[in-house]
Amino acid sequence: MDPRTAIVCRQTRETQISIEVNLDGSGQADVQTPIGFLTHMLEALSRHSLIDLTVRASGDLHVDQHHTVEDLGFVLGSALSKALAERRGISRAGWCRYPMDEALAEAAIDLSGRPFLVFDAVFGATHAGTLQIDLLTDFFDAFARSLGANLHLGAIRGRSDHHKIEAMFKAVARALRMAVALEPRAEGEVPSTKGALDIPVS
Repeated sequence: MDPRTAIVCRQTRETQISIEVNLDGSGQADVQTPIGFLTHMLEALSRHSLIDLTVRASGDLHVDQHHTVEDLGFVLGSALSKALAERRGISRAGWCRYPMDEALAEAAIDLSGRPFLVFDAVFGATHAGTLQIDLLTDFFDAFARSLGANLHLGAIRGRSDHHKIEAMFKAVARALRMAVALEPRAEGEVPSTKGALDIPVS
């Protein structure tokens, strides 16, 4: 079996981002971003998806966080899509309800090639650590678009914004882990009755 790995780099006047993924890893993360809470969330995503993840990112934080957060989502989705190649033999869909103390989040993902994001969460603060919380929608929208994924993501309940966000990332990770898993009974088959998926071009 060919290794399901990829490296995607994005260099613009606003951000410099490089992400390497291994879909068949063990959840090893080496993440360096200028936003500590987002670094922590990407580490959690790697650990709970069992996808090895190496991230190097810098950006124009003197402007604001938007370019860096959105581009991280875009490059992460692009790297995962590249590693999935034609998506043959994968489960394609995954879902998870993830509890974290008083918080509960849910995620459902379909690697259909048709991007769509439903994001349903209410937060009480503007920031988690230094991360501007309203940019989470932009992160996951860029992630879904570049991955070619239909992603439904929400915080069902919770008091702590930190717990709600972390539960959401872990729910996405577990759903992704299920979706990218190889199905022995469908080896080499495109997981679609149409025989093809609309895979995004990076």
